[in-house]
Amino acid sequence: MSFYDATVPAFLQILGSLSGILTKAEAHCKAKNIQPEVLLGARLYPDMLPLSRQIQLVCDFAAKGCARLTGSEVPSTPDTEKSFEELRQRLAKTIDYVKTFKPAQFDGADSRDVTFPTGPDKTMTLKGQQFLSNVAFPNFYFHAATAHGILRHNGVEIGKRDFLGVS
Repeated sequence: MSFYDATVPAFLQILGSLSGILTKAEAHCKAKNIQPEVLLGARLYPDMLPLSRQIQLVCDFAAKGCARLTGSEVPSTPDTEKSFEELRQRLAKTIDYVKTFKPAQFDGADSRDVTFPTGPDKTMTLKGQQFLSNVAFPNFYFHAATAHGILRHNGVEIGKRDFLGVS
């Protein structure tokens, strides 16, 4: 399996499933007469980030992860989404961006040095395989699973099949 095949399809699967989950969440709000802002600002615990930020971070780890692994310019995306539709648009733009990467761009990415921020004015450098396995994927899946958990905790009727994007 190529490094591309281990990376891009995994990102695309969950990005797509989150779009479907957000559609179900919006329908839940309408059916239960809940203001969308309530779910968009929901958290699993007070010190955790809200749903909207979880989705933004999922997009960031997919797009920026691919860019860093391929040595491409890392995109900058302002976090301005305030509605389900805007978050779905961000997911769609991220999907389109991730789809622009070609397998050849990932050749040698597993052993390429990847430098990324770890805080204000701090960076770390890892080999591509370490970056993907220890940073990009864990963060991507953490924020995706947390978004799913926030919605499930708030009564949206979704399950594991929704998370996986399986009909």
